[in-house]
Amino acid sequence: MTRRSFFLLPAVALVAIAALPALTIRPARAADHIKVGVVRSLGGAPIFVAKEKGFFDAEGLDAELVLFDSAQPIAVAATSGDIDFGTTGMTAAFFTLAGQGALKLIGAGTWEHPGFQSIGFLVSNQAYAGGVRSFKDLGGHSVAITQLGSPLHYDLARVVEKYGVDFKTVRVLALQSNPNVASAISGGQADAAVQTAANAYALVQRGDARMLGWVGNELPPGQSEGTFTGTKVANERPDTVKHFLNAVRRAERAWDDAFTDASGNRQDQATAPEMIAIAAKWLNQPPEIIKLGIAYYDPLARVAMADVREMADWYKAQNMLKGDIDLNALVDKRYAIIAAAPGL
Repeated sequence: MTRRSFFLLPAVALVAIAALPALTIRPARAADHIKVGVVRSLGGAPIFVAKEKGFFDAEGLDAELVLFDSAQPIAVAATSGDIDFGTTGMTAAFFTLAGQGALKLIGAGTWEHPGFQSIGFLVSNQAYAGGVRSFKDLGGHSVAITQLGSPLHYDLARVVEKYGVDFKTVRVLALQSNPNVASAISGGQADAAVQTAANAYALVQRGDARMLGWVGNELPPGQSEGTFTGTKVANERPDTVKHFLNAVRRAERAWDDAFTDASGNRQDQATAPEMIAIAAKWLNQPPEIIKLGIAYYDPLARVAMADVREMADWYKAQNMLKGDIDLNALVDKRYAIIAAAPGL
């Protein structure tokens, strides 16, 4: 373009050209920073996958993962605003805080499903040698868990009662963290323990304990963990919540595609090694340990209202909750997808 032809351009065109430099140097919108709390277990697998595969980035989220040793502190952290989202077991503390209006359930986490391993039961070598070989033998023995009022506590009660054991005869040891539980079971200070898959198999592979069984093989399928946020975040940052759930559901679909066949049964697919490697990295475990116990996640992160109600009722029966829990207030249906029935 000559100097003459430039000045002969219409005024509108001149304005457009003048604006071009401003458009090209305008900075990109900063990513929305969020903190996501998970326990150091396979329960955090979808969060690990969403982080590593760039699913959070694709939703405009700068996700910082915060790792905890047990579930209860995650609910407290979400209430205080120290984290924005949590995905872990629904503890009595979670229900208490949600009942006070501080937390909202927006999705599921791990589901118990036949053929998959989420929560397992271990027996110490000493107790095994002494005759503890099945669930019906747990009466009168000590069982280590991270915390009272946790899904581990809840599932222990349901399984031993299934086998006719009076739960009051089981001495439950609340040791506050998975490493403490591992030390107790390997050292013989506890006769048995309840742990998530990666932690359980790490002990078994070292010969420090024996596997007794899995919740998914002993009880009906259903939701065992939840994904939640603070009520303030749910009300004031709806776009952030929706983008977060988009990333998590995408990760859960990727996990499901890696470990299930067309009928929903456990069968490793071509992407299984990639998913295992991601979990192994975040849990600091060898891939061969991770692949032994693969958890199940509903691809839509659906909330099973009946399962949530049953868990809350059990905590209340144990005097861990005061008053009734209003599920319609607890589950934020602006975001959550509701399962049609338990186990679906």
